[in-house]
Amino acid sequence: MSSPPSIAVIAGVGPGTGASIALRFAKQYPVALLSRTPQNHTDLVEQINKSGGQAIGIPTDVSDRKSVESMVSAVKDKWGNDVNVAAAIFNASGKFARKPFLELEAEDMQSGIDGTIMGAFNFSQCLLPLLLKHEKGEYPATVVFTGATASLKGSARFASFAGPKFALRAMAQSLAREFGPQGVHVAHAVIDGVIDIPRTKGWDMGEGGKISPEAFWEE
Repeated sequence: MSSPPSIAVIAGVGPGTGASIALRFAKQYPVALLSRTPQNHTDLVEQINKSGGQAIGIPTDVSDRKSVESMVSAVKDKWGNDVNVAAAIFNASGKFARKPFLELEAEDMQSGIDGTIMGAFNFSQCLLPLLLKHEKGEYPATVVFTGATASLKGSARFASFAGPKFALRAMAQSLAREFGPQGVHVAHAVIDGVIDIPRTKGWDMGEGGKISPEAFWEE
């Protein structure tokens, strides 16, 4: 009798960090790639499948509980009800609004809260039952939340970004203390710098001032 499949689920797949994470985990696991819009994951899914991996893309709004629940149903439809999750990576966030505080709109703050902390809540609560089903082999079931410099330091004009990022780090700590004893490793990774992606091409950070997404996995 074959063992239930183990997969990795990555939320927030797009140019840069999300794509790099997806390509790395696809070397070892079938992967479910989540993004709000299909165009953010379509090419990546095709690339992984053509290279011998196994990937599906699922349009998912992590801030919407029903959307996340539908994603879990799609995962089970693809890999069966006995599927377990070896790794769940949360790389999503709300709209990035770098503005003077007095110019922030309420929706700027709400987007950060919904996309980051509520998104992480929905993602974690819906996938933890599948993480708890994973049988520990070389590595335990693992949840990774990607943070930023703003997870530790609230810079000027970053109020709507730093607030939810601080909250995400706190939630990760709480989950680590609750689920670590149950066999699920929970980590919060601070990406301390600007990622070199199309959106940041015009940002002058000086020579060597940006982080290459591929550098995360260099050995």
